[in-house]
Amino acid sequence: MSYETLLYEIEGPILTLTLNRPDKLNAYTAVMGAELEDAFRRADTDDAVRVIIVTGAGRGFCAGADISGGAGAFDSQAEGSVAFATPDRPRSGGGGGAGFVGAIFHCRKPSIAAINGPAVGVGVTLTLPMDIRICAEAAKFGFVFARRGLVPEAGSAWFLPRLVGLPQALRWCLSGRLFPADEARDGGLVSEVVPQDRLLARAREIALEIAETTAPVSIALTRQMLWRYAGQPDPFDLLKVDGALAMQLGAGPDVREGVAAFLEKRPPQFPGRASEAPALP
Repeated sequence: MSYETLLYEIEGPILTLTLNRPDKLNAYTAVMGAELEDAFRRADTDDAVRVIIVTGAGRGFCAGADISGGAGAFDSQAEGSVAFATPDRPRSGGGGGAGFVGAIFHCRKPSIAAINGPAVGVGVTLTLPMDIRICAEAAKFGFVFARRGLVPEAGSAWFLPRLVGLPQALRWCLSGRLFPADEARDGGLVSEVVPQDRLLARAREIALEIAETTAPVSIALTRQMLWRYAGQPDPFDLLKVDGALAMQLGAGPDVREGVAAFLEKRPPQFPGRASEAPALP
């Protein structure tokens, strides 16, 4: 798979997407956004892919939007703007206008952000629809939008409070300051801080634990249930869904294999495919 701003590499059940503009600290462009969307949609339909890892080439993860065009970098009508989609660089189709955010959110495969360096602005918000975030010790973060005269984008005003709580989201977004890896971990933005030379290895360990021990259909449904229903005011809509799914799956081959593997003390070989997962209402 060949892209202009991404590397798309499959090894076993794991797809690694690498933001690949190292000379620009992988600064975001509209092309990168469209390619991320396309890559996640391709992975969603590829049953050989069980987990997606996203990282950055070089010493940065993503330094935010590419502002090399100057003060007009965020003006979609300005000459040299590369940050946003324009009439000659439209968003790719199929996402209802949600772009890479929708592609990541709706993907039936879990995703891990392995943040190897600075993740600022859209460089951090693009990781929020992903399921797991870990980072290297040298990583830095910043929701810097107010310092640029902007507002949080990529749905981050919805994602961030759900991940870290409203008080922490407000503190980071209202100051717009950069903060280090330890603060990101303590605030709940990332779950682990690891040495730089262990980052991708640790991401693969997490990915393989998922790929080798869990059922693809179960994972596809579980991540959607958690994302969609965690913000509901009560559990009653979810109870209508999880009970029906438990009965449907309980009569199927994945559950029989999961129970048999447990009793026989062997690794499971689940026959179900993520592409066969029933749609949630």
